[in-house]
Amino acid sequence: MADSGDQGVDEADGADFTVLTPATPGPFVFASPHSGDRYPADMEAAAGLDPASLRSAGDALVDRLITPGLEGGATLILGRTARAYVDLNRAPDDLDPVLIEGLEGRTASPRAAAGYGVIPRLTGDGRPLYERRLGRDEAEARIARVHAPYHAALDGLMQAARARHGEAVLVDWHSMPSRATRGVGGARGPDVVLGDRHGSSCAAALTRRLRRAFEALGWRVALNQPYSGGWTTQRWGRPADGFHAIQIELNRALYLDEATLEPGRGWSRCAAGTARVIAELLADPTPLGRA
Repeated sequence: MADSGDQGVDEADGADFTVLTPATPGPFVFASPHSGDRYPADMEAAAGLDPASLRSAGDALVDRLITPGLEGGATLILGRTARAYVDLNRAPDDLDPVLIEGLEGRTASPRAAAGYGVIPRLTGDGRPLYERRLGRDEAEARIARVHAPYHAALDGLMQAARARHGEAVLVDWHSMPSRATRGVGGARGPDVVLGDRHGSSCAAALTRRLRRAFEALGWRVALNQPYSGGWTTQRWGRPADGFHAIQIELNRALYLDEATLEPGRGWSRCAAGTARVIAELLADPTPLGRA
């Protein structure tokens, strides 16, 4: 890896993801799989699709919010290819028969049937991404080119962290549209959702520690509703094997102008608050302890 020249951080920058490794890596790996904004030419999305709609399922700017993790020893892996092209938080075989040819008779998962499989059929705001069906070879080539290398790299980071520290902790960072969290009558929903697969994917102390840190900011925190953790959290949430995983969803209203996908009025406050949570998490030498 080439040295970035900044605080002893090593940076490996590929077409589809970036890995940032601190000089002294700790047990934590921070991932932002949906922050990418690269759209390969072979995507051939529907003509006239609004750029904001095309980007609506992504986690704009989350990669910037989590960079303070490097100072505390977390290794970062950041997706660079857009979620609309390939969803890195889906199983590689989570294919949508409506979108992809050659899958006749195959039963789709609930997510794929809704249009959000490993290769999405719909934008985040529900518009068709394509005016055509994709060939199965085309779909599998995307997965092999983008999805498989990202997860091979994540595998290496998690295995290395456990080898060094005895345990590895994946924090999978995401964002959620504010409309998805509103209650009855438009009431304000949670600012943060922590997903630990209903207590199965990490030590309970990790979830408690994160909840306390976010609530100390005055933010409302929910557990597992409506997001309990995606495929990556499920895959790496194996505490008995020394692998812990938790998903964090940040309400976009905290930091983002959801119309332009640029920093919103709350950006500075949210960035400072997220940095504080990260610093508290990484400063504890026993974040997975029983206390």
